[in-house]
Amino acid sequence: MAGSPFLSETRSTLQLAVPIVLVQLGMMAMGVVDTVMVGRISASALAAVAIGNLYAFAGLVGGMGVLMALDPVVAQALGAGDREAAARGVQRGLILAALLSLPVALSFLPVRLLLTLLRQPPEVIPDAAGYVWASLPGIVPFLAFVVLRQSLQAMHRTAPIVSAIVGANVLNVVLNWMLIFGHAGFPALGAVGSAWATSASRLAMAAGLFVAARADLGPVLRPLRPGVLDRAPLLAMLRLGLPIAFQYQLEIGAFATIGLLMGYLGTREVAAHQIALNLASLTFMVPLGVSAAAAVRVGHAVGREDTVGARRAAWAAIALGVLFMGSMAVALISVPRLLTRAYTSEPSVAAVAAVLIPIAGFFQVFDGLQVVSAGILRGLGDTRAPMIINVLGFWLVGMPVSLALAFHLQAGPAGLWWGLVAGLAAVALLLLGRVVSRLRHSVRRVLVEREPAENAPV
Repeated sequence: MAGSPFLSETRSTLQLAVPIVLVQLGMMAMGVVDTVMVGRISASALAAVAIGNLYAFAGLVGGMGVLMALDPVVAQALGAGDREAAARGVQRGLILAALLSLPVALSFLPVRLLLTLLRQPPEVIPDAAGYVWASLPGIVPFLAFVVLRQSLQAMHRTAPIVSAIVGANVLNVVLNWMLIFGHAGFPALGAVGSAWATSASRLAMAAGLFVAARADLGPVLRPLRPGVLDRAPLLAMLRLGLPIAFQYQLEIGAFATIGLLMGYLGTREVAAHQIALNLASLTFMVPLGVSAAAAVRVGHAVGREDTVGARRAAWAAIALGVLFMGSMAVALISVPRLLTRAYTSEPSVAAVAAVLIPIAGFFQVFDGLQVVSAGILRGLGDTRAPMIINVLGFWLVGMPVSLALAFHLQAGPAGLWWGLVAGLAAVALLLLGRVVSRLRHSVRRVLVEREPAENAPV
């Protein structure tokens, strides 16, 4: 049957995507649990977690983005049957993770000064800064986990990642209960306690993944491959990953800026923004997982020099992402007040959140389309164009719309979020256009051992 190759690819993508989605949801669950548990203390504590988490994640996402260079490097090498190149890629990823941890840590230090300069609510700043500082011990294990996770996903070995993330979430709940509320003889640290719990859980997550997947990771981690410390390939991976990091920073930065602008409107608005953002981020984990699966499936096809297979993998992933996010759009638009009850019992916060959640529903399909398209381009080794598209969409379209609606037209929090809708729509359509353009041509593998100019996408 004519449609059977596409259906077969869709099933294969789904089989890989489902455990990746579980992992993404597990990583997101830590933040959701932190938010829900801290939300029982006060709106001020909830706002502190909102601002602190945005700041900390903005730093971590830069390092994580660079390490996403492992997607095309390792997946394409495995697709080509070049296991030595795959092993060198994994080992170089760990080296980059260690090097990246220092600038990420340094970015955490001036948090209190920066939040003060950004005129965030004074009652929120001490706990928000404490949250960021308590996140410092989790930087190295988080980046190491990213390297191991990306490598195992490229091998289609996802069960150990799921096991590690489940264990880390259980530990996070227990430590939150102890450190936020002061149970089992521990002091009640409130919002800052949730960050200490997350840092400890990230350490356990990385160690647990290494232990659970040692049979798969051992052959690629030992022995140290010849040339793995050579500067030129490391720089080539850095050049491949930096645009991904900037792309992530631009997107996270847009949402973080909206969060900071909410701070100008008040503590209630920041807390409501965090609730709506948590829900939108939770649904986003599914297309993000599909995006990771698309990067692997497309990367393997590129390694085989299978242009038709790369196209099929791309369209299967887009179909899955759009279908899911369409259903989430209906849910968020239909029952916003029911959803707010899981986060807060304060009527003033719930009222603002109930306005923002349906707006999140309107950008669901665009959000899914843009992240899956970015994953497809990453699998192709095309990382510069998505970065440029993010600048155009989020900062030259979305942000001006947010500012105009919120402050000039007095639309308040809703105006800020309608700007996000405009930005996401622009990014999604431009990225989709880039996917279509790239897949018109034959695919070719990225080889970091060559000069980076030879690997530049057409």
